[in-house]
Amino acid sequence: MRDHGGVTSVDNVRLTAWVRGRVQGVGFRWWTRSRALELGLTGWAANLADGRVEVVAEGPKDACDRLLDVLGSGKSPGAVESVTPRWSEAKGGVAGFVER
Repeated sequence: MRDHGGVTSVDNVRLTAWVRGRVQGVGFRWWTRSRALELGLTGWAANLADGRVEVVAEGPKDACDRLLDVLGSGKSPGAVESVTPRWSEAKGGVAGFVER
């Protein structure tokens, strides 16, 4: 079954999500890494100079959708105010999921 973007739930995609709120210095990147690894995703979570965390994850579309859902679920450390996602084609070349 295809979604509106023409990508099946098992096609590999890249999710880039910018998370705004109190998300630095509270274990948010470690928590995100744990969730991503549970979902079998590769990528990273990095603090940005403006106080946001950038999350880049690659893997099956359904797993990336689940990660996006948990990022904004209110169950993470700190306090997420908003999550802004951008979808693109998977680039590959990333092993594991790391905190940057």
